[in-house]
Amino acid sequence: MIKRILLAGLSLGPVVIALDHLTEVDDTTLFLLSALALIPLAWLIGEATEHTAEHTGPGIGGFVNATFGNAPELIIALIAINQGLTDVVRGSLTGSVVGNLLLVLGFSLAAGGTGPIERWSSFLAFGMIAFAIGLFLIPSIAGWQDGQDAHIVVVLSVPVAITLLVVYAAVTSYTLHRHHGMQVASDDEIDAWSMRAAVAALAAGTVLTALVAEILVGTLESFAAKAGLSDFFVAAVIVAIVGNAAEHGGAVIVAYRGKIKLAAEIALSSSAQVAVFLVPTVVLLSWLIEPLALGFRKVEIAGLGISLGVVMATIWGGTSSRRRGVLLVCAYVGVAAMFFVAGDG
Repeated sequence: MIKRILLAGLSLGPVVIALDHLTEVDDTTLFLLSALALIPLAWLIGEATEHTAEHTGPGIGGFVNATFGNAPELIIALIAINQGLTDVVRGSLTGSVVGNLLLVLGFSLAAGGTGPIERWSSFLAFGMIAFAIGLFLIPSIAGWQDGQDAHIVVVLSVPVAITLLVVYAAVTSYTLHRHHGMQVASDDEIDAWSMRAAVAALAAGTVLTALVAEILVGTLESFAAKAGLSDFFVAAVIVAIVGNAAEHGGAVIVAYRGKIKLAAEIALSSSAQVAVFLVPTVVLLSWLIEPLALGFRKVEIAGLGISLGVVMATIWGGTSSRRRGVLLVCAYVGVAAMFFVAGDG
């Protein structure tokens, strides 16, 4: 019954896109419809990822999901830069890393219960995120100095972005080779969608998610103004959750079905990808529009550091539990409250 409802719900995405382009529907209605449309799309990406993982193994399956799931965030970021909303971009990217580490992983562990988590992949993701935070401090600290020329922060952001992309390329090449070597099943031994069908579903779901998320973000400021929320909070929490809808739904669904290892791969791979790939990619592409500085605020750096520390302490032993999942979700609420208090100041 639920599957039929979700399948029918996939039609809501095109409907929302048509309403946005062909009618004068108010922003609040579009916001709510867009949010609803993302639910079946997240389910589709989760289903396709699970079937992809049957062919590739959980490591590459998590990587594929993270790659497709982060595509809407890249589109959202570039659109925001084009509109001059650079603070919104930095806030949404920070919130994306925090959201995947605490909210997505937390809900996944809570839904999946007790089970193993691959420690090697987890530690690799932790190291990449910690490395990214360390590099983010270079332009950020420069931006914290009173009277500092903003152009210097922009210039410092470029070598940081290039370094992160080089590290991402090297680590990704190594991990994909490692997981490929561990994969022993053939397509004839797998009871799942074909690889071509799974990838096609992932691609279609991602494209629709990106289009719907763009509409949702376009109505967020109006919605947030009525709710009395700061632009920073909207970017770091609401926009980040919208951009990660695929990971949120997909990871929780596969965790609920007992594939906790895959769910953890999705959340941690996505967090690392945002920090080491998506952020520097946005920085470099922004030079085609308006150069973006990686001058993160102190509250953003603190949020990143706290989130990483809590996750490392929670799953260090390589085992999940519902209690640990609830702890991560509570930690996310705490970081979100910190963002709410910080406001736009």
